[in-house]
Amino acid sequence: MPPGPDRLDATDARLVQALTDDPRATVMALSQRLGLARNTVQARLARLESGGFLAPFDARVRPEALGYRLGAYVTVQVVQRSLEEVAAALAALPEVLEVTALSGAADLLVRVVAVDADDLWRLTEQVLAVPGVERTDTALALRRYVDHRVAPLLERAAGADPAPGG
Repeated sequence: MPPGPDRLDATDARLVQALTDDPRATVMALSQRLGLARNTVQARLARLESGGFLAPFDARVRPEALGYRLGAYVTVQVVQRSLEEVAAALAALPEVLEVTALSGAADLLVRVVAVDADDLWRLTEQVLAVPGVERTDTALALRRYVDHRVAPLLERAAGADPAPGG
């Protein structure tokens, strides 16, 4: 698939890799490191930001640093045709970090954080009280073996690793 408005090319991937290595790098430092004109780097950064290619900065903050030491995944079964309303209600809860629609028995996978077990109980009661929620099932996150990452995909896109199947 060729690079397009919805895909990073190798130069974009190298630029994002450089930003990952040094998030405070200036445009000039990035242009020198990548061997690109300053204006090229500036334009590509603007396109990446405005195109939604880069996650918000708050994604780098660990909830534990804010006192939310307990993580859990809640699967939610929703009344037919209520997904949008339920998802919007869940998004209004500060402890809800992600809501993902699923195929299969559960309709939504909700990643939540809590201060402790009592706080998680309160939160799951709030989720159950959302109009349109039929059933929930909660699983505690005990240990994360692989943090959210994109670096291996960036390396592949930048040309450091062959594409799958090739």
